Amino acid sequence: MYCPFCQAEDTKVIDSRLVADGSQTRRRRSCEVCGSRFTTFETADLALPRVIKSNGERQPFNGSKLKKGMLRALEKRPLSAEEIDTVFGKILKKIRTSGVREIKSIEIGEIMMGALKEVDSVAYVRFASVYRDFQDIKDFSEEINSLSKERPKSKKSKK
Repeated sequence: MYCPFCQAEDTKVIDSRLVADGSQTRRRRSCEVCGSRFTTFETADLALPRVIKSNGERQPFNGSKLKKGMLRALEKRPLSAEEIDTVFGKILKKIRTSGVREIKSIEIGEIMMGALKEVDSVAYVRFASVYRDFQDIKDFSEEINSLSKERPKSKKSKK
C-alpha cells in the first residue's frame, strides 16, 4: 500500500481488526519512509446485481443512493455511525447473497424497510412513507398501528 503522505511503497501493518460485523478489516499502517500513520479498510469486492427500476429500466447498483435514503430516514435518530454502517452492511450482504444477477428496486426497498424496522421504528415509518407514497395521515396511522401490533409496548421506567 502506498503512503498517502509521501507516496512511498514501504508501509507496514501495525494492527488489524475485524469491523462491520466481520465483513471488513481495519488495518492501522505506518510508513517506513516518513513515519506517518494511517488507517485502511479492506472489503471483499463482490459484484452487486443490476437494478430493475419500476419502469423496466436497468441500472448498475448504486450503494451511495441506497445509503443516502437510509441516512435520510435515520436523520436525528439515536444510532451511532458504526451502528448505521453495520445495518447498511447487512442490507448489502442480503442483496449480494441473494444470488441473482438482477434485482427489482421494489425488492431492495423491502430489504431496506425490514432492516430499518429492526433498528428504529421511526426511521422505518419515515422510509415507508416515501417508499410507499403515503398520501394522508390515514396511511401513517395504519402503518403505525401495524407496527404496534407486531411489537408489544415495553414498559419504560421513569427516572
